[in-house]
Amino acid sequence: MSILVNGSTKVICQGITGSAGAFHTKGCLDYGTRMVGGVTPNKGGQKDANGLPIFNTVAEALQETGANASMIFVPPPFAADSILEAADAGVQVICAITEGIPIADMMRVRAMLAGYPDTVLIGPNCPGIITPGRKVSGEGAHAVYEEGCKIGIMPGYIHTAPCDASTGKSVGIVSRSGTLTYEAVWQTSSFGLGQTTCIGIGGDPIKCTNFIDLLDLFEKDDETDGVVMIGEIGGSDETEAGRWAQENMTKPVVAFIAGKTAPKGKRMGHAGAIIGGEDDTAQAKMDALLNCGIVVSESPAGIGSAMAEALGVCVSA
Repeated sequence: MSILVNGSTKVICQGITGSAGAFHTKGCLDYGTRMVGGVTPNKGGQKDANGLPIFNTVAEALQETGANASMIFVPPPFAADSILEAADAGVQVICAITEGIPIADMMRVRAMLAGYPDTVLIGPNCPGIITPGRKVSGEGAHAVYEEGCKIGIMPGYIHTAPCDASTGKSVGIVSRSGTLTYEAVWQTSSFGLGQTTCIGIGGDPIKCTNFIDLLDLFEKDDETDGVVMIGEIGGSDETEAGRWAQENMTKPVVAFIAGKTAPKGKRMGHAGAIIGGEDDTAQAKMDALLNCGIVVSESPAGIGSAMAEALGVCVSA
């Protein structure tokens, strides 16, 4: 199983004619994602470099293609309106990859999305979401694979589908950091673990889908055996997620918090990665998670082994 997206998800790209939108649309297509079109105002009726139809509006794209997910590569000044356009058209999963959306715009988006309870927004400023393709029948040359779904910028080849996991164990991954998401995927794959779904929620201070939302979905997913949660300095999301997991989760959670050496008051990479007080330092978050019974890896290099140990998988060299 998976959460939010699977091989049947139909995806459009808002901003498909821009250089980033065009490049990553091709990457998603190459992975096997069912990309069915794109949206760029005043370019409706044309086709992109991959032969996908372009529409003027999201509503037109959904009516013609039956899409239920969108990948947004719209420039920051217009990205908030693109998110709301997608929600208003009925898109179920919106991945806002765009970096640099003004905080005031995202505050407006988050408030308005309360009126769209069936819409999930991932991001902004995130790598997206991926459910790896998986073998559904047969062996060897006769194996039949269900295509995966990659919405975003992550490298697809490092992911391992649950049915391809050598240990028979699979994990969900949720992270504020893009590159550390990939690191967690690579390490868990190296220890013979599969991934059900991996989500980069983004590092901006204002976002919609958060750790608790996804921990809840992973807890309810029968195929997910454990969860890797990667956080950063700034805010209280990780601490709140730890308290929620302590009360609601039966599956092991392994966490890593980036930013142990970050100086107070200085933004580190992400807009939301800034220490504002004693409670949002990396060490404070790690201590809080440990007190909640969460396994905390001291180093990013230990994420995979910590998850394997938590699941009872042999990690000897």
